[in-house]
Amino acid sequence: MRDDTIAAFLDQLAARVPAPGGGATAALHAAQAAALLAMVARYSDGPRYDAELTGRIAAEADALREDALALAEEDIAAFGDVALAYQLPRDAEGRSAAIATALAGATQPAADVIRTALLTVRLAEELLPAGNRNLLTDVGAAAEAARAAAVTARLNIEVNLRGLGNPALQAEFEETAAAADGIAERAGEIVAAVRAEIRR
Repeated sequence: MRDDTIAAFLDQLAARVPAPGGGATAALHAAQAAALLAMVARYSDGPRYDAELTGRIAAEADALREDALALAEEDIAAFGDVALAYQLPRDAEGRSAAIATALAGATQPAADVIRTALLTVRLAEELLPAGNRNLLTDVGAAAEAARAAAVTARLNIEVNLRGLGNPALQAEFEETAAAADGIAERAGEIVAAVRAEIRR
């Protein structure tokens, strides 16, 4: 996927195939958010900026971007496994267990996307007051992309919960999914702060 063009990825996304789908796009939202923050941090150089802070943010954002790309690839592979499990004959022994296992595998990348989105929003909160004011809207865009990542990942978790067949695992994923609300709220506050500043 890393070597695909954007057009090729969108062609795959639009095709009648199980993956890529919403999970991969959630991860790509997170990757774009991290990339935007890294860019803003790199433009926040010179004597008026805190070089240690912006350097750390750039490095952490780069790492989050790589993590998010890996999660997109994991999601695509996992949903391929889900599709294969559902293709087993309905009377096949172990079909239900195979589906539950595949769904658990497909839910984990979404949970990790939510965690990645949270870390990205935290970086945006740090960069908002410290970054280059000429790129303030990019910090807002990053926050909004992180919000989209978290909300989309939450939907993907919730749609899989009933098929997991494991109450403990279901509760763990539900707790992670619930974090999306806090991420969305914090991202909204960043966007609101950006809009308030550019209206001055």
